[in-house]
Amino acid sequence: MRLMIPTTNDSAALANRLRPVLLRISRELRREIHSLGVTGGQVSLLIQIKSSPGITASELADNERISAPGMSGHIVRLENAGLIERTRAADRRRIGLTLTAAGDKVLVDVRRRRTAWLNAHLKGLTEGERELIAAALPALEKLLEAPS
Repeated sequence: MRLMIPTTNDSAALANRLRPVLLRISRELRREIHSLGVTGGQVSLLIQIKSSPGITASELADNERISAPGMSGHIVRLENAGLIERTRAADRRRIGLTLTAAGDKVLVDVRRRRTAWLNAHLKGLTEGERELIAAALPALEKLLEAPS
């Protein structure tokens, strides 16, 4: 059986081939962090908190497109695990979230494990295949910038 490679003009066929590949890679990268005691969703929240120290729970909920009460449970779990802490801003009305040293360490470990997994699998490819992936990166990055 010969695989049909979609033409560049057939974006629907390309999307149908790309989607399961990206989903499987994402799933494998999520599996790499299970032993760290965090979920992929928690890692996503930690990354946002690290990149925006002092972000509020409601801002985080808006970013994740979930309700503030729904976000509250996620924040409590991260706080109980010692990965984040709540801090009062100068005006005392605003309570922001920041990473603790333990939360920062988790992110370092996540990055290290995910990079190691990708590196090991990339080594199994030919140099030409790695070059093709490298050449596709700018277009894949542009996909993330496209309006939803």
